[in-house]
Amino acid sequence: MIQDIYPHKLDNHYYPTRKADAGSIVIVIKENEVLVKGDLFPTAGEIGADAEELIYLFALDEDQFFLKNVAGDEFQVPEGYEFVNIRSFRRSQTARKHKVFLAYTALQLSRWYSNNTYCGRCGKKTYLADNERAIRCECGNVIYPRVVPAVIVGVTNGDKILVTKYRTGFEHFALIAGFTEIGETLEETVAREVMEEAGLRVKNIRYYKSQPWGIVDDILVGFYCDVDGDDTVRMDEGELKVAEWRSREDIELQPDDYSLTNEMMKMFKEGKT
Repeated sequence: MIQDIYPHKLDNHYYPTRKADAGSIVIVIKENEVLVKGDLFPTAGEIGADAEELIYLFALDEDQFFLKNVAGDEFQVPEGYEFVNIRSFRRSQTARKHKVFLAYTALQLSRWYSNNTYCGRCGKKTYLADNERAIRCECGNVIYPRVVPAVIVGVTNGDKILVTKYRTGFEHFALIAGFTEIGETLEETVAREVMEEAGLRVKNIRYYKSQPWGIVDDILVGFYCDVDGDDTVRMDEGELKVAEWRSREDIELQPDDYSLTNEMMKMFKEGKT
């Protein structure tokens, strides 16, 4: 999956005293685009940034990474670099997995910083906390990075699994998925999403694995479950264009190994669950 970057190791602890120098690596984000040369991020010296305008992100092995948010066309792109849509960066086939993971994680933090420039309680300008990764306001409001829980569901029916295709967007086969609502357990989310998208009741809900998915602020939680009773699929045509039972040998996997969805389909295809 995207976070499986061994032998590299991500240290996402926030160190507020760390400051960039000219050689520090900077992930520059403009909306949903990241500045790269191939899969290399620029240094602070290359983009002409000083320490005060950069925010510490995380460390990978011995390298420290900093964030610069830009808007509009005022930013001077250094020679050899370009802004690339982050989804295209993932699908480029040339970007190494650990670089894609860093870009996704940086995008999530970039969005959080940008969306909280002003306090949602009183409307005043916010400031960065000096002791933790948090945004504060003089009114006392403290804002922490947002992580949104969502489920990925492998619904099984003997030696078959329910696969889907979204009506728009992602074109490859996937599984039932959805966000957890207020006051709902993850297991209740599983049952509700399967009923809403496929009209099926489920039982024997069991946890498999989780995955950070920074592009939409998610923490994805994977579950397998069994169909309970009638296995007639009643697809939500507003959400999906395909929802069907597939036997193990007929499962079509996604083109890369980044997603929890793909790993869960692969595990079932190989008879490991």
